[in-house]
Amino acid sequence: MGWLWTIIVGGILGWLAGLIVSKDIPFGIIGNILAGIIGASIGNALGLDIGPTIGGMSVIGTLVGAIILILVVSFIFGMFKGNKRA
Repeated sequence: MGWLWTIIVGGILGWLAGLIVSKDIPFGIIGNILAGIIGASIGNALGLDIGPTIGGMSVIGTLVGAIILILVVSFIFGMFKGNKRA
């Protein structure tokens, strides 16, 4: 049952991170979940295991990690979008 909380919390925090940076996350709800879960890993790797913990994820660390991930992915997708030839 712990994996279900991870998916729910990851999706919500990934969605909130997308709202904070005003960027669309590719792949919709799946992208939100992945951004939240991967963001939790990034936040923990940066030592940001602070704030309340829900579903095994630090809320603040996960948000910061997800924001970093969304900005990097948006930058990469923007580079590829800008390099299309007419």
